[in-house]
Amino acid sequence: MNSRAFALFAVFMVQLLYGLNYTIAKNVMNANHIKPFGFVLIRVAGATLLFWLLSLFLPKEKIEKKDFLKFIVAAVFGVVVNMLFFFKGLEFTSPIHASAIMTITPVIILILSAYFLKEKVTAMKITGIVLALCGALVLTIYGKSAREGDNVPLGNLLIFLNAISYSIYIILIKKLTAKYHPFTFIKWLFLFGLIILIPFGYNDVSIVEWQNFTPGVWYSVIFVVIGATFGTYLLNPLALQKLRASTVGTFVYLQPVIAGLFALAVGADFIDAIKIGAMLLIFAGVYVVSMKPKLKK
Repeated sequence: MNSRAFALFAVFMVQLLYGLNYTIAKNVMNANHIKPFGFVLIRVAGATLLFWLLSLFLPKEKIEKKDFLKFIVAAVFGVVVNMLFFFKGLEFTSPIHASAIMTITPVIILILSAYFLKEKVTAMKITGIVLALCGALVLTIYGKSAREGDNVPLGNLLIFLNAISYSIYIILIKKLTAKYHPFTFIKWLFLFGLIILIPFGYNDVSIVEWQNFTPGVWYSVIFVVIGATFGTYLLNPLALQKLRASTVGTFVYLQPVIAGLFALAVGADFIDAIKIGAMLLIFAGVYVVSMKPKLKK
């Protein structure tokens, strides 16, 4: 198979797995099978085991002692805060809300890059930031969920904070991913993340009634661990080896489409004019931010 074609297939599969994850993970938590923090611990523990098993068949790479602290900080933002806020937010909001708000991540990365990496921000990019933030605010304030008992504003806020945490993680790992092989980086990232997560999720895992799981619940948990965690973190580096980061980034727009269609198909969410309008604002904002300025002759 053509290497570029495989890379495109890999990045599409990442978005497909993430898109399905919104509804699948939410259904498991809302049915009270596993609480959010416990689900995160199970997710990270399973993926950590798989990554370290995979590393047995890959070349060994030594980590410099001075970089271990950087790995730990990256794990805090990229695994712990990121996943805890995402799953807790997903418990309270709808799959369409969550997936739409996550597309604002490139905008947050731009803001953080301007502040920490001193990258230039143009008037066009500021316009895009305002559009995207307006869309996120409309979705948070006026959007509704199909499930009684959801707290959409709180859920959307947690998803937004998760996006900020993930964006900080992207800024932090910029040099680490250039220095170490992606698989080496990921296995250590997940190991440190797992250690930090244990106090947060242990109690939730200890009360899980595994014997009451139906085959459907087991399939959902396995999907979240193997597909939406191990699979996505495995495929993303493979895609980045052959594609530009900006190309991979544009595929994030598929997430709300996939998440929305799947949620609608299984009756986990609904679409209305407010959601469509807010999503269009977010998409427009992120598109404007990602546009390259024209070179003057």
